[in-house]
This record gives sequence, structure tokens and C-alpha cells, in this order.
Amino acid sequence: MPGFESFGDLERKEVEDVLDNGVLMRYGFDGMRNGHYKAKSLETEIQKTLQVNHAQLVTNGTAAVSVALALAGIGAGDEVIMPCFTFVASFEAIMMLGAIPVLVDIDDTLTVDPEAVKSAITSKTKAIMPVHMCGSMANLDALKQIAEDHNLKLIEDACQAIGGTYKGKALGTYGDLGCFSFDFVKTITCGEGGAVVTNNPEYAKHADLFTDHGHDHIGSDRGAETHPYLGYNFRISELNAAVGLAQVRRLKDFIAIQKKNYTILREALSTIPEVTFRTVPEGGEESYAFLSFFLPNLETTRKTSAAFKESGVDVCFHYYDNNWHYIRKWDHLKDIKTLYPVSKDVKDGLAYLKDKTFEKSDHFIGRNISCLIKLSWTEEETRQRAQLMVEAIKASL
Repeated sequence: MPGFESFGDLERKEVEDVLDNGVLMRYGFDGMRNGHYKAKSLETEIQKTLQVNHAQLVTNGTAAVSVALALAGIGAGDEVIMPCFTFVASFEAIMMLGAIPVLVDIDDTLTVDPEAVKSAITSKTKAIMPVHMCGSMANLDALKQIAEDHNLKLIEDACQAIGGTYKGKALGTYGDLGCFSFDFVKTITCGEGGAVVTNNPEYAKHADLFTDHGHDHIGSDRGAETHPYLGYNFRISELNAAVGLAQVRRLKDFIAIQKKNYTILREALSTIPEVTFRTVPEGGEESYAFLSFFLPNLETTRKTSAAFKESGVDVCFHYYDNNWHYIRKWDHLKDIKTLYPVSKDVKDGLAYLKDKTFEKSDHFIGRNISCLIKLSWTEEETRQRAQLMVEAIKASL
């Protein structure tokens, strides 16, 4: 996913603007800025790129998810349904608010299974949070219908999927709120950064307050601003925003390169009958950040993963054996290993993980390999890589 592979003059110019005026904070110091407001400009550019009414920058993708949940009114003892295949940040963000992550199975989209969502709804459920892993999406129509039927919020964790679309809408803009990450290994990067997007003006107003200690940002005297609500510090710096501003303007180019390289690899792997590919819901288009496919069984997948490494095929992940992305290795969550006491609600709410199994998800993750698509590959390098992958898979069958 890394936009950092393609830093250039555009990024340097935006960063130099910040260093020249010396203002690294996004708020205040108007007289020194010489008209440069990188965070504001990046928010405007995100809105234009994603065709969404409001974007609020934050420090990182984890903060984006926590802020989105807070804006939706999620808090102590509430339940948020999420997939068991994601990055640890998804459940960390829920727990930051004293809420309870309710993990459910995925399907062949490698994202949350709508039927599993239905089965997990209780009187405490307040939101459904699909995670658009590895550049593709959940069945958002089905999830939106479930959310409407049960009066729940639909919050999209699109941190790994900027540039993907569903029925003509950018991922992250379909639900009530969407979340993005701009860390160092995302399709576009700020170094560290994130964003919350929404078409709801009330959420947008509250996001502006909540991410800056509750400041109302009215007037030109920061010390005289009022605080309508409690808030916290999730402010992005102007330096980080400057990098992201240049990168988001290049998003279409990045997606086009990813699609070209993805297509070369997929066409090569399509010649192997035993290889099948993740399902993309009807009307969806991936961001082409990853090529995700299935092999016949766990043993073959493990052999293929090892063969890729031996052949020099890097950045291909078998998440079944990965510590960060799948429930199987999340002992710190199952055992609630924290540095601070958690509430009784959270302890009791997470007790289900002691005995819960995820056979359906094991079936998909155990047979899945997801290969990151790099921007820096030449066409020749991509075709060579495709050949190595085909040979490794055939040798493992």
C-alpha cells in the first residue's frame, strides 16, 4: 500500500512551505503562516477526492476509529460488532471508549459476514463496524439494511482501502462515518495521520471540537474560545498534513499503478485451477492495494507461503499465522492484558472470547494469502514476480 515509494518534488514543496513559515501547529499563529494551512487544505482535498461533505484530520487511523465511534455516541458498556480479521487497532479503538468489541466471522470477501452480524445483535449493540481489509469491501448494502432494521450506526473502517469504491461511492463514505489511516504504509501517507469523514453536519461539528480539547474554533483568539464539550488531543501537525496534501493529489495515479500490477499478477495466477480469488461484492471495485486469493487447504497455503519466501517473493501474508491481524493469535485481547483496570462491563463483555470459535473464518483465513501491490515495480519486475509465484504455488500443490 505504500505511497512512501513515490515521494517527490510535490511532497518537498508542501513540507518546505511549512518549514519556511515555521508554523507546525494546525491552529493559530495566523500572522506567521503566509496563507499556508496544510491541514485545512488536506481536509478540503479529501472532501473533493472522496466526494464527501466533511473530513476531519486526526493523528492516526486508530484515533480516527475512536473519534468516529465517539461521534456516533458509542461509550461505556455499548457493543460494537466487528470482524475477527482486521488490525488490532479496530478493537483497541472500541475499548478506548469503554465499549465492547463483539468479534464475528468473515466470509469469502475477507470482511464481515452479514449473517454473523445479524446473529450477534443484542440490546447493547450500538454500531456495526465493517473493516475493508486489504483494499476491498464488505457487502455494504446488506450491512446498511441490517443497521437500519435495528437502528444501529454503520461505521466503515476503510483504513486499508482508500481508492476503492462501492456502487459509485468511495469506500468510507457509504455509512454514517468512515475512517482512514495515512500511516507510513498506506496507499497515501502523512507519515502518521488519519481522517474521519461524514456527510452528517452535526458529526462534522463535533469532530472539530472533539479532536482539539473541545475548542469551538470561533474567532481569532484561541485563549478566548469556549469548550461546548469535553475533547481530547488528536490534532495532526502541519508537517504531516503537508506530506498528505501532496499525496492525496496523486491518489488516482497510485491506484492506476496498483491496478496495472495487480492485473498482471492476477492473470498469471488465474491459470492455476486450484487458485480462487476473494469475492468482491457486486458493484464494488477494489483499491488494488493487495491481491488476495485462496488455495485448497491450510497445508498447501503454508507450503506456498514458505515457498514464496524461499523464492524471494516478499510482502505476501498468510494471516492465519500472523500475530497482528487475526483472532487466533490475539491472546492479549482474549486475556484482557492491559496496563490499567478495565470496567466490569468490558470484562464481562469480553468473556465470550474464552470459548468462542471461528471455524468459518479459519476456513477462509487458513487458505488465504494476501500479497501487497507495490508502486515501485516495473512491468518486467511484476511479470517476473508473477512467474515466481506461479512456480511456487504449483510446487506446493
